[in-house]
Amino acid sequence: METEALLARGAGVAVEFDGIVKAFGSVQVLHDVSFSLAPGRVYGLLGENGAGKSTLMKILAGYEQPTAGGLRINGVAQQFANSRDAQAHGIVLIHQEFNLAEDLSVAQNIFLGHEKKKGWLLDDATMERDAAAALAQVGLQIDPRTKVRRLIVAEKQLVEIAKAVARRARLLIMDEPTATLTPGETERLFRLIAQLRSEGVTVVYISHKLDEVERVTDDVIVMRDGRFVTRALTADVTRQQMANLMVGRELADLYPVRDDVAAGGAPAMQVRRFTVPGWAQEASFEVRPGEILGFAGLVGAGRTELFEGLMGLRPGSGEVEMLGQPVQLRHPRDAARHGLTYLSEDRKGKGLHVDFGLRQNLTLMALERYAKPWLQPAAERAALAEAVKDYGIRTGSLDVRASSLSGGNQQKLALAKVLQPRPKVVVLDEPTRGVDVGAKRDIYFLIQRLARDGLAVIVVSSELMELIGLCHRVAVMRAGRLVATLDARHLSEEALIAHATGTAGAPSTAPETGDPHVHA
Repeated sequence: METEALLARGAGVAVEFDGIVKAFGSVQVLHDVSFSLAPGRVYGLLGENGAGKSTLMKILAGYEQPTAGGLRINGVAQQFANSRDAQAHGIVLIHQEFNLAEDLSVAQNIFLGHEKKKGWLLDDATMERDAAAALAQVGLQIDPRTKVRRLIVAEKQLVEIAKAVARRARLLIMDEPTATLTPGETERLFRLIAQLRSEGVTVVYISHKLDEVERVTDDVIVMRDGRFVTRALTADVTRQQMANLMVGRELADLYPVRDDVAAGGAPAMQVRRFTVPGWAQEASFEVRPGEILGFAGLVGAGRTELFEGLMGLRPGSGEVEMLGQPVQLRHPRDAARHGLTYLSEDRKGKGLHVDFGLRQNLTLMALERYAKPWLQPAAERAALAEAVKDYGIRTGSLDVRASSLSGGNQQKLALAKVLQPRPKVVVLDEPTRGVDVGAKRDIYFLIQRLARDGLAVIVVSSELMELIGLCHRVAVMRAGRLVATLDARHLSEEALIAHATGTAGAPSTAPETGDPHVHA
């Protein structure tokens, strides 16, 4: 009752981590972590994947128990039995991976475990009204009765944030909250954070987007290898210094030097007037061997759906040629047989089976190579050892589940998996979503290596600087149409945003011949 009274008065939450240690079996992931958080400030919690940030925040939010050490909340020692216990103290964690029940409505998800009742019955009308108010705060205009399974990824992220807002958090932990959001949605989130701070709420902002950390936080706290490294006022450190502190060394140039693409010869893939009903209309483009082609656009522009249609994952129609030969791609097996492969933006939902081992994940798309006729675990294990070396996958053992890897290493495993069928064209959808700056650099250089080996690489990304730094050309989609393709000489954030939002004047579109060389 005392805690509820404090929350009702809008009291802040002060936190002290006192020598926190956490071990999973014989593996120690947190080492004597001690620092404090004051009410009414926004903290950027930085570190590479595997640095221990998420584990520490799960301890604070009641999802994990420390092996040693403890917490003090407002000066009083606390050990939360579960997340509900932490929420009673005003501490709410917004997970990086969605924690939503797909078959329930948005309102039901927002109040799941905290249902409002009228007598013995659920008060659906009040919950729907309050859910609508929370959704409005995060800028999401949808009917709260909508089933979560009907939402796109960005909308699910906003529902997670609205769920925390509805629970009147006094300490809010945001783990990669903008990974799927548009610039406009991100701006609304930043305004919400500023409002919460003015009300005395403490915000812990975990992000690998250092420009956002620089803009929205008061202090930065850096962790590395499960240890507290330093804290500083955000205004006193540059982005480069943040990156160097995270990786423990001077970080060289983030993007590889762009290679020239050989002229002449047939495109690796040529697409003409391809339509995915409801999502993409008559898209035409081509990509050549050794080229990195980017796809930009706002959330909902149809980028992901276009490539799901090309892969046979959605109904689609149009002309597709692979190495100059017309092909019919009605199923992912057809795409794989003709040399096209796709890495989903949903790493844990569609990219990997996280409860499977590393070996099973790696070889799943190329089992015919390892079954002659019976599956050969020794050959699979040899392929895994080679992939771990080639792709820089950091793991203490080959005999662990994919769920034990950090986000960056899971992404490297997913990339190795989709390359097992030895494709000619690889489509990477948000390849660095939710990975740290060191892993991003590794992935960028891996992508360059694929292009140098003669593959055609398509990168779908919401990070404009990623596309500018990595790609030879960038195609821009708006409202389901491919409206412009810019080469490296014409690439800038301003130009890409102008085409994505329709403020660049008359749209520049690829002609029906499929010629993709259209410049802004």
